[in-house]
Amino acid sequence: MADTLEVKDAHTVDETSFPYIYEQHVPVPLKTSSTGIIRCNVYRPKSTKEGAKCPVLVTYGPYGKDIPYKDFHGKSFSEVNPEHHSEHSAWETPDPGFWTAQDYIIVRADERGLGMSPGFLDTMSRGTSECFFDVVEWCAEQEWSSGKVGLLGISYYAGSQWRVAARKPKGLAAIIPWEGMSDYYRDRCRHGGILSNKFIDFWWNRQVITNQYGRPGRAARNWGPDGVDGDLSEEARAKNRQDQNIDNANNRFRDEDYYASKEYDMADIEVPLLSVGNWGGILLHLRGNIEGYTHAGSEFKYLRMIVGRHDLPFYYKEEVEVQRSFLDAFLKGDDRVGWSVKGKVPAVDMVLRKGDVGFDNAEKEKIYERRTENEWPIARTQYTKFFLSPSQILTQDQPTTPRPQKLSYEALGNLENPKFLQFTTAPFEEETEITGHIVAHLNVSLSPHATSKTPTDIDLFLTLRYISPAGKEVNYTGTAGDPIPLAKGWLRVSLRKTDPSHPKHREYLPWRNYFSTDVQPVVPGDVYAVDVEVWPTNVVVEKGGKIVFEVASGDTQGSGIFQHGHPEDRSEAKLAGMNHLHFGERCVNYVTLPVIPPK
Repeated sequence: MADTLEVKDAHTVDETSFPYIYEQHVPVPLKTSSTGIIRCNVYRPKSTKEGAKCPVLVTYGPYGKDIPYKDFHGKSFSEVNPEHHSEHSAWETPDPGFWTAQDYIIVRADERGLGMSPGFLDTMSRGTSECFFDVVEWCAEQEWSSGKVGLLGISYYAGSQWRVAARKPKGLAAIIPWEGMSDYYRDRCRHGGILSNKFIDFWWNRQVITNQYGRPGRAARNWGPDGVDGDLSEEARAKNRQDQNIDNANNRFRDEDYYASKEYDMADIEVPLLSVGNWGGILLHLRGNIEGYTHAGSEFKYLRMIVGRHDLPFYYKEEVEVQRSFLDAFLKGDDRVGWSVKGKVPAVDMVLRKGDVGFDNAEKEKIYERRTENEWPIARTQYTKFFLSPSQILTQDQPTTPRPQKLSYEALGNLENPKFLQFTTAPFEEETEITGHIVAHLNVSLSPHATSKTPTDIDLFLTLRYISPAGKEVNYTGTAGDPIPLAKGWLRVSLRKTDPSHPKHREYLPWRNYFSTDVQPVVPGDVYAVDVEVWPTNVVVEKGGKIVFEVASGDTQGSGIFQHGHPEDRSEAKLAGMNHLHFGERCVNYVTLPVIPPK
């Protein structure tokens, strides 16, 4: 098997077989930071007048422009709105059949080093983002293009939008990052400094490495067509990629080149923005959609919150109409809604989670009402402290603790063997909405077991849960359709240092740089006061309902495939022992919840 491949001319055009003109393996020359090509598929409307030009919607990512959705994830495809089923439907991307019928051109590019695009595989890197920049500019320059380019896609195809938009490629006119993390370190890789390894391992081995350029046997595995340039040996492919599992484990801090090279200034994003976040994305994308919206420099920017699985709502009829009206406004000049009129459309449109409708049931979730707001966070938010007591009660009345006390739990818990403390409110006396950012203030320490090494760190895993008036925990729809609680948050206590001088530091969202120089010791017997970011949430607590606040030493229910269990990052030598939560006159513990009074 070859160690190098000759890049061939594989471009074909089919004007007769489909309701659209289909160009496969179109080469896009790279010019900004590297040489070579990116290969893309182009789907163009047949219905437009001869010589007419159309706006372009681009996706650039790793999952294979030529792998049919039905093969990539058959069950998901069977549940997708049938209006978005076509011969060339692909995972997490706009369907060419639907969008060409709306007089848009779809360009679907294989990321560098993946699918049919040669080059070095380095997902989410600055280098591959520069290639995306070249693809966007190429789309704006083609004879069939109106010169206006939009970005629309889910998850990876959303997360990559933030970075390329900050580079301001020529022709880019609007972006819709749909459930897309914007902060590589904090949102995806290291929650509170703790390595989130299980999903990255699953993602890399199922969805990325299986599609590396030059990988043999694609057609035999029903994973798209075989490579147009031939096959590369395993040794050659290994030399031609950066493995995210290895890189994320080996690099711990934001000032290391691996993470630092992926940073950008969100304020550089100036194109119209519709950031769509999912209340259920509590372990990957949710934080990024909200923070991306908050810090983007766009004059016209909007935040839309949804519920449901990460794969299906993108194709719901009502959500597609939101996408289409936004894109029509900025790519066609057809603004039926008022997106381009300052103040006409409220900045925030969110769904309110009230009641227990179960999980992974799109029909039942339709009962949730929507409400608009003019800003985020909501201006009338009342940040309310709920204090933790030694009796494991959560109360708005600060408990009196005449003598120091502590509650203890085992370190190194995990999903199979959770170790935690829970604090529960009394039944709420009236309906209360909680919407926004959450921060917990805790006083913690550690101690060793009698026969083990002295631990040097504490990992805090926090969870917010809702108990219905009927006494049952309410589970919501998670990313993969699994049952999840309201919210989660994390912190490695050696990385407790905050930077109040940073422009992004807020009282309700403490800013941590996560630099190597920020590491502070954790010594047995010493008590450390820490402020822990918990990701944003929404719930309408019904009269008689309760809130539960959980402090754990590892993943608990609701973590699903997004677990933190790397054997070196969470080693026994570093963490094994007992963790303690301290109470007393100088050790007051509380979680600050964003209570929203009625309008």
